Amino acid sequence: MAIAEFLLLLTISAAVFPLHVQPGDTITPSKAIMDGQTLISSKGTFEMGFFNPHDSKNQYLGIWYRNIPVQTVVWVANRDSPLNSSTGVLNLTSNGNLVLLNDSGYVLWSTGTSNVTNPTVQLLDSGNLILTGGTSKSLLWQSFDHPCDTLLPGMKLGWDSSTNFNRYLTSWRSASDPSPGEYAYKFNIHGVPEVFLWEKSARIYRSGPWNGQGYSGRPEMIKNNMFRFHFISNQDEHYYTYEVLDSSIISRLVLSDGKAQRFLWSKVKNDWNSYWYVPKDPCDKYAYCGANGVCNTSYSLFCQCLKGFDPKSTNDWNQRVYLGGCVRKTRLDFQSDRFSELVNVKLPDALNATADSNRSLDECREWCLKNFSCVAFAFSGGSGCLTWTGDLVDIKVFAEGGENLFVRLAASDLDTTKGDSSKKQRAIVIIIPLILGFLVFVFLGLFMLKKKRKQGIIGDSCSKESSGKELELPLFDMSVMESATDNFYSNNKLGEGGFGPVYKGQLRDGQEIAVKRLSKDSVQGLDEFKNEVMLIAKLQHRNLVRLLGCCIQREERMLIYEYMPNKSLDTFIFDTTKAALLSWQKRLDIIIGIARGLLYLHQDSRLKIIHRDLKASNILLDKDMNPKISDFGTARIFKGDQNQENTRRVVGTYGYMSPEYAMDGIFSVKSDVFSFGVIILEILSGKKNRMLKQVEPHVNLLGYAWRLWEEDRCLELLDKAVKCSYPISKVLRCIQIGLLCVQEGSEDRPTMTEVVLMLSNEGVALTQPKRPGFCIGRTPIERDCSSTEQHSSTVNEITDTLLEGR
Repeated sequence: MAIAEFLLLLTISAAVFPLHVQPGDTITPSKAIMDGQTLISSKGTFEMGFFNPHDSKNQYLGIWYRNIPVQTVVWVANRDSPLNSSTGVLNLTSNGNLVLLNDSGYVLWSTGTSNVTNPTVQLLDSGNLILTGGTSKSLLWQSFDHPCDTLLPGMKLGWDSSTNFNRYLTSWRSASDPSPGEYAYKFNIHGVPEVFLWEKSARIYRSGPWNGQGYSGRPEMIKNNMFRFHFISNQDEHYYTYEVLDSSIISRLVLSDGKAQRFLWSKVKNDWNSYWYVPKDPCDKYAYCGANGVCNTSYSLFCQCLKGFDPKSTNDWNQRVYLGGCVRKTRLDFQSDRFSELVNVKLPDALNATADSNRSLDECREWCLKNFSCVAFAFSGGSGCLTWTGDLVDIKVFAEGGENLFVRLAASDLDTTKGDSSKKQRAIVIIIPLILGFLVFVFLGLFMLKKKRKQGIIGDSCSKESSGKELELPLFDMSVMESATDNFYSNNKLGEGGFGPVYKGQLRDGQEIAVKRLSKDSVQGLDEFKNEVMLIAKLQHRNLVRLLGCCIQREERMLIYEYMPNKSLDTFIFDTTKAALLSWQKRLDIIIGIARGLLYLHQDSRLKIIHRDLKASNILLDKDMNPKISDFGTARIFKGDQNQENTRRVVGTYGYMSPEYAMDGIFSVKSDVFSFGVIILEILSGKKNRMLKQVEPHVNLLGYAWRLWEEDRCLELLDKAVKCSYPISKVLRCIQIGLLCVQEGSEDRPTMTEVVLMLSNEGVALTQPKRPGFCIGRTPIERDCSSTEQHSSTVNEITDTLLEGR
């Protein structure tokens, strides 16, 4: 179009449509849109017009939400051709071409349609801009077929096979530049269809195949009651779309900064709230563990080889470089091969997979066995029988959900366990008679020993004289304990742990006490008992529980503590009613008190002590809510120059144990620092360090806090029970200190001296935390551990948790 024609159009448009007058929701050849004018959908949901993104001088034609105060653009017409400080006009020609012109009359963008009679452009309440024509008003073009970085409800992501047209998302280059960036979210129809997230030409995330209700890499899609997801695959089309079930919910899927992220509009916060995003952990990274590797975020080392496979380079894997993947231990012979089942997984990359919806599970197994190139199969509700050839890539294990994968292995790799079992059976036949004879001898000996004890021939396990001198504590007589606890009346019972019950009592002078009575089958033996007594007797600090004495009489062993009327910390922070009693300042005071008590153990006492079982239930609260560290049964004394120690007897509680301790038995002051960091985050959030299904499936508290930190949304971690005003800077600082304490590498964690300084002096600069050690659920198969803790108890609930490595 010539410049003169453009100026004429500009003059006519200005005369017909004065500035800022809204032309409604449609454009016809007799109407045009200029700067300052907009289209508004019929119900006022979306608006289209000219805008300047984030401090940019360039102008673009786009669509955004009209009633949301934060301008949120969902589509841009001229992404690659901005208006450079000039006035633009959007015009629908008489033959049906929608064109965007600059002030020189040059076409910056158009729909490319032509030969249309009675053309009309309309902005719908779905956010879709459509061009129709003819007497039947047939659809000729729509913005939904040309997505930018946003997928709205009803939009299609995928291929139109009849036209070979691919609809996919591309990120903005930056907040001020909507031109296509480095990331793309595309449907791949080769093999079995699935969605990939690309960074330039590299895959960085994969959704997994469709299973009938959602993608196998997104188990939470199945249990969603806000959205309904659809996957269509036929000769003409292969696409994914979704609908929102509640019309009051405003949702969009956005590709930005290397993440595909779903947002929901929060009327409470008056801002967009992140609902989920991918990739969200290392196991989401495409092929993180290499070929034939399996990724599981429940393990600190994340990667393992499939059963029947070994690392291609053991040296690389020891350095946590997994790209080389794994190779088979034994070649397949295609005669006696069998299948090993892997449950709850994201199925492997389906590029080398085929689908047959007509085969049953058994038929799928038989077909795979007979086909020499088949290395694995699965049966999916969405695709039926899936079979793979070549390497199996990008497998992720979930705590729940996912699909079951059957991997083909040589029979010898599956019979190893069976062979070992038969050897064990032969050994048992020989050993059992010997064991039985030995047990009979032991029982006879114990019977005689017990009989002599009753007759008074053998004295107490630790006489009063020797105990008093060795333990340096007052010794209470058994009759005094019986009187104080009303003969251990059940109504005086405060709680119970692996060691036995704890009772409330009152001495004759009126002093209230807590009596920890070790049961006869207690997991805490005499050595642990003496260890706890001797340690506490030598420690004096306002943030350590005070031991008043002990009772050792024949088979009875008891510890007598000062009574804590508010019991333990966990009874407050994990109780929605009691949590409201803890203001921000009180929570901070408790954190600082625990820190000072731990600093005393590590540095300021005459002994250097590693607690090894620091957790919320072992923090007691006095009448003024002052914290006191308790339970020293598993504590260890270090020499002055000793930094760490290694043990095969791992004691503690999962969720609080540092990765190096849980995995390798290595403990140090930094092990306690990790546990303290977990407690900080639990106090601030009111949540236990375990799977937070109500927040996000398969993520524990540390993972959730880390994600909020990365997304600059840390305040969302704070317990909603903290309703009064609080200093935002201090809350954020406290969260950052907690994350510094739970860093995966022990060398990265601060000492308690540094922690106390950081908590008490805001002038001390904080470093940026690194990724936390996610030590949750089970331990890796190399070290199988189990917890003997059966109850959640309080002292005065003093709990002992012992984890024995087999």
